[in-house]
Amino acid sequence: MFRPRNTLVLATSGILSFAAPAALADSEPALETVIVTGKLSTFGATKSNIPILETARSVAVIPAEEFLERGALTLDDTLNYTAGVVGDTFGFSTRGDFPRVRGLDVPEYLDNIQVLFGNYNNARSDIYTLEQVEVLKGPASVLYGQGSPGGVLNTVSKRAGRDAMERELVLDYGSHDRIQGAADIGVRLSESGDWNGRLVAVYRDSGTQLDVVDDDALVLAPSITYENDRARYSLLLNYTEREGDTAHQFLPLSVSGCASGNVSISEPNICAGSTGEEVPASRYVGEPGFNRYDTESLSVTLFGEQRMNDWLALEGTARYRDNEADYRQTWVSFLGAGNPRTGPDGTALQRSWYDAPASSEQFALDARARLDLQTGPVDHEVLVGVNYQDVSTLQEAAFLSRPTTFNVLRPVYGADPLPSAAELDAARSRRSSDIEAIGYYLNTQSSVGNWVFTAGLRYDDVDTGNGAVTQRDDATSYAVGALYKTALGLNPYISYAESFQPVVGTDALTSAPLQPQEGEQTELGIKFQPPGTRSYLTAAYFDIEQSNLPNPAALPNASTQQEGVATITGFEVQAQTVVGDVYLDLSYSVLDTESPDGARFPSIPEEQGSVWATWRPAAGALSGFSVGAGLRMAGGNESSGTAFLAANAFAPTPVVVRTDGYTLVDAMLAYEFARASVSLNLRNLLQEEYYGTCLARGDCFPGEERTVVARVTYRF
Repeated sequence: MFRPRNTLVLATSGILSFAAPAALADSEPALETVIVTGKLSTFGATKSNIPILETARSVAVIPAEEFLERGALTLDDTLNYTAGVVGDTFGFSTRGDFPRVRGLDVPEYLDNIQVLFGNYNNARSDIYTLEQVEVLKGPASVLYGQGSPGGVLNTVSKRAGRDAMERELVLDYGSHDRIQGAADIGVRLSESGDWNGRLVAVYRDSGTQLDVVDDDALVLAPSITYENDRARYSLLLNYTEREGDTAHQFLPLSVSGCASGNVSISEPNICAGSTGEEVPASRYVGEPGFNRYDTESLSVTLFGEQRMNDWLALEGTARYRDNEADYRQTWVSFLGAGNPRTGPDGTALQRSWYDAPASSEQFALDARARLDLQTGPVDHEVLVGVNYQDVSTLQEAAFLSRPTTFNVLRPVYGADPLPSAAELDAARSRRSSDIEAIGYYLNTQSSVGNWVFTAGLRYDDVDTGNGAVTQRDDATSYAVGALYKTALGLNPYISYAESFQPVVGTDALTSAPLQPQEGEQTELGIKFQPPGTRSYLTAAYFDIEQSNLPNPAALPNASTQQEGVATITGFEVQAQTVVGDVYLDLSYSVLDTESPDGARFPSIPEEQGSVWATWRPAAGALSGFSVGAGLRMAGGNESSGTAFLAANAFAPTPVVVRTDGYTLVDAMLAYEFARASVSLNLRNLLQEEYYGTCLARGDCFPGEERTVVARVTYRF
């Protein structure tokens, strides 16, 4: 089924696999200890060794042990119990991960290097290859350059090392005939222990909750590391191939939200034609034989850490990545909620045909010098760095619409002839982009007495081209913070940070290049860890302003006039504790958002909450068992827009579509043997039927159905 194109990955994987048996013969299993607060490495989101408890901003760390215990299958799933983060904005998805932090889309990074550029030209990350997931909340341009004021999502790869001697084989079987085999094997490559290797591999053959949509994958991630007391160098290869289709079907409101009772719409005429029959979440409106979403990615990453002396260390990450995607989809056409073209009763709908092969290529480098200094009573950690990246993307998209119709309620596949290659080529357009960016940054953290002060400064120079226009932007970003440590472990803090994001184009009136979108945040918070306990609490109030946005009220061309301002204020709290044999994790967040047109941010819950509890008896007859359960609550969300209704076909009618919130139950049961474990995870245990969101443009996105996965893990 899969045909890896790179023999280097296979060769390296084979060498590590061959070396494993002899090196692992005398290994003994080790039990993991829960670390409530998690930890950050120098390749983590803050690029720092400073404890989260002493960092004057909100940071969340989700270790692999934690998100796997809770049944996560995707990167979105790993974020389900994190305050202020929406992991499944658009319901169940196979195309990618679409998390939002503090109401905003955020860039995805892997080991401090951005991994996604453009749309649907990249292979989705597999979470089995990750050590942990980190969320740096709020603007992060000082450390990362261009990006969102919502923050940064950073994932940390599994790689070889002295302390990475995991040796396990994993077999999953679950809902929709999901079969997955995985291996994580660490090996000593030298008697001294200076050279170590590791192979992480995944093979998956799986259906999904949608008819005919698969989610198959092959991942090979070998790595090799040399390390001594003063240095560590690693080479990591990752080959990922995924085959399947997209779960997003863009179901029309008339046969989804209007019929469900879970959606309310400000303009009742939009649902006037609905028969009240709701299509199931498994309904497929694509065309078998045409639809596909196949991706392939190859990356080579070099990590380096060199301790020069007691006060200076050099660190760096360099990556080359090549990605390809073959994306084809057929969906029900829509021009907006209530438009007659959507077919009010769902029985005679036109479909759109889309063929968009895409690719991307990236070289990136992040090099840093870390200085540990002391000036009188003040201790400093100074980070001086340079970040460079060169990224090119290409998409050759063809879009077709036909007069034939499709019955969503009673689908018949194959009645519409597939578009020919000639039809697609005639409709194809080529879109490319090139980004070359370099940034220089300085970040300091200074401790004096009980005070910890942070300050950061960065200058970025970005060239962005789209095939027709090349634009140069530069920006200077700042960040400052202060935190006070108390003997009680209660640390209040305040911080300010900025972000910027280039926008390619020109003002319709002045012909001047568009300015980068800018963001700034002020955050007040506390971090609390009572001495000698395994309890941790963080709470934060934040105020974000995003400027240089399109202003819908601007004339004559709203999209190129940057008078718009969006605001976000919110509060979030996360608490983790261990009481006896019970581990508890609670989170709650509330957001108040306002777009430039005065509407709430689309598809963002007003409030969220979660609780997870794991009972793991340390002694007695039930020792070895663990039982866990969780609740995830998301409040309602809104989407605002306009519709052209039959009663007023020549004037737009304002529309607000509100999707009800939901509460989901997850559960886990596991037993630990000396060298093996078995577990059963159930997500959405009670089979709650819900929509992630419904949009004012006229479509809905069903949530994830009940998912059951049984897992057997053998360690050697």
